[in-house]
Amino acid sequence: MTTTQRNAGPEDESTLGARHEGADARTGAGEDESPQERVNRRWNEILQETRVTQTGVQILFGFLLSVAFTPLFRELETLDRALYVTTVVLGAAATGTLIAPVSIHRFLSGQRMKDEVVEAAGRLMMCGMVLLALTIGCTLLLILRFVVPGVFAEILAGGVMLWFGLCWYVLPLYLRRRGDQRSQTKST
Repeated sequence: MTTTQRNAGPEDESTLGARHEGADARTGAGEDESPQERVNRRWNEILQETRVTQTGVQILFGFLLSVAFTPLFRELETLDRALYVTTVVLGAAATGTLIAPVSIHRFLSGQRMKDEVVEAAGRLMMCGMVLLALTIGCTLLLILRFVVPGVFAEILAGGVMLWFGLCWYVLPLYLRRRGDQRSQTKST
């Protein structure tokens, strides 16, 4: 049994057996895929993305939880405590959002709702990525406020958040738009 078959769930094994050898080498455009193959591919992609983001957010969240038990935590000013609480809440929300696709899949497995599961999981991943970026930004700001004097901490944290926005959202949207334009040019 292949990895794809193990991850697809029992309701999908009959269609997976019909895949030809070159199916994994597709461009992702779905030109040669059946609708069932496409949703299975999309689900497996989401699983891989979820594994990466879940690990990062869980490690960060664990770190944030431990900070409250350090001696220096008692010395935080009111603004820094508020920033810490905001960061922990964002981290908890990111963790819950990025783990939610697993729960949804578990509850709906075998219900022949994979299209809906993939759609919901994709939206949750996007929301979770925003929450993760905000958590990282707030964590960075909290740390930099101790290390860097004055407003420079805010400037550095803002610069990193801008970089995240460019890498995580602007670049993918730009590439999608470019791909759409290329597809329109080929079809005309």
